[in-house]
Amino acid sequence: MEIKRPKYLEQLISKRENGFVKVITGVRRCGKSYLLFNLYREFLISLGVEDKQIIGLALDEVRNAKYRNPLELDNYIRNQITSQNTIYYVFLDEIQMVAEIQNPYIDNTSAKIGFVDVLLGLMKIKNVDLYVTGSNSKMLSSDILTEFKDRGDDIRVNPLTFKEFYDAYKGEKQNAWKEYFTYGGMPVVLSKETHEEKSKYLKDLFDRTYITDVIERHKILNEKEVLEDLLNIISSSIGSLTNPTKLSNTFKSVKKINIASSTISTYLDYFIDAFILYKSYRYDIKGKKYIDTPLKYYFSDVGLRNANLNFRQQEENHIMENIIYNELTARAFDVDVGFVEYNYKNKSGGSQRSQLEVDFVANKGSKRYYIQSALSISDKEKREQETRSLYRIDDSFKKIIVVKDNIIPWHDEKGILYIGIEQFLLDDTAIDL
Repeated sequence: MEIKRPKYLEQLISKRENGFVKVITGVRRCGKSYLLFNLYREFLISLGVEDKQIIGLALDEVRNAKYRNPLELDNYIRNQITSQNTIYYVFLDEIQMVAEIQNPYIDNTSAKIGFVDVLLGLMKIKNVDLYVTGSNSKMLSSDILTEFKDRGDDIRVNPLTFKEFYDAYKGEKQNAWKEYFTYGGMPVVLSKETHEEKSKYLKDLFDRTYITDVIERHKILNEKEVLEDLLNIISSSIGSLTNPTKLSNTFKSVKKINIASSTISTYLDYFIDAFILYKSYRYDIKGKKYIDTPLKYYFSDVGLRNANLNFRQQEENHIMENIIYNELTARAFDVDVGFVEYNYKNKSGGSQRSQLEVDFVANKGSKRYYIQSALSISDKEKREQETRSLYRIDDSFKKIIVVKDNIIPWHDEKGILYIGIEQFLLDDTAIDL
């Protein structure tokens, strides 16, 4: 099954032969290798690029195991470059599998050679265009971009958006939302037929891949259960404000375990670094300032979240909020959790201060959108609840309420746009209706 990823393909095309190493990052199994070795390769061939100009190695394959030695890898690639007048496209998949070895040219046991040295050397060859991907924790971090500083282009690949999922979905289209809402957008899920197959794939991916990656990368000893419990707590509370101190108290009261808030903060950062979780800070809309805590965490894929909870907690309002957050980040918005502070008279006649939440403040360049996620606004009370914060924002930026129902988009007397979730996700221009 071929799944089109036009947005990412266009990014690769726009960065072609720009002199930088293209570093394709993202959560494991989201389609990075397929994007490079299938979709982008097909594009190059369509331009007349010959097979011999594309030097590709999948370093996780046994037949290529010897190239995990950086000296062997460097030697192999250079031997494929037989002309100085031809552009060569070098694709290195699972680059983190290249071992770090003793530098044989320096008599110092602390002198090492690894994949970074290989890439830096290849970048000096003028007729080489270099691309790397990785599915291991070492590539699922910002380490490689730090090494290359201003000479690396990061292309962040996300799990399938609802539109990508919808376009590739072979079942009845009216069932696509239910499937996506339940199993998320990991590409392989589309090839699975039964709930048992999809559930097993997602659970195995979570336990055998993501948790293992974090443990191995950060050399965490005897804490797997704590990491799993932490993710379970976050899974159960997506869309809710929290912070490491609150989570520490939860461990103490529920699990009867004392874990410092600083340790929890570190573990959460590990999951964020691996693109399993996203973190969204609170923004004071009227005060125009950020508040460090509390904040919200979202999963990069709701299917992973649901599988982590054994598909028990299917609160559609929270999952829909997570999907909207992921959609906005996939559209390259900077997304914050907003709130509006206001004063009012209480029953005793005294002045009281309160905060009203705005689910998302989405920024891109000079554009800003205030977005509420609401399952329904079927009655007056529910509509007032969702609009209360938006009505108190006195700037002219667009205000939107996304509902689950399939409705004809409309604006109320204050200019707020009401739109159904599927139209919002399938048409990225609908945000400007």
